[in-house]
Amino acid sequence: MPLNGAVSDVAILPAGTGHQRLSSSSDLLVVGAYPPFGTYDLCTRAEQYEEALRTIPNVGRPEKDPVHGSNGPLLSAWQEG
Repeated sequence: MPLNGAVSDVAILPAGTGHQRLSSSSDLLVVGAYPPFGTYDLCTRAEQYEEALRTIPNVGRPEKDPVHGSNGPLLSAWQEG
């Protein structure tokens, strides 16, 4: 799904999704971050698909919205399990 962004836009990708830059303007800056805790199972091969489907629902809700903090909109939008 193509995504057009603007200055200061934030995209938070849920577990089970991926990303690929197909094109961009020359001034695009992407900053990626993971919380300093936990383990990450980056599934990159087709044979990992079934295992990924099994484990994705176990991803816990973060304690804070990474942009807005303790009362950010991500926390109310997050649907667990």
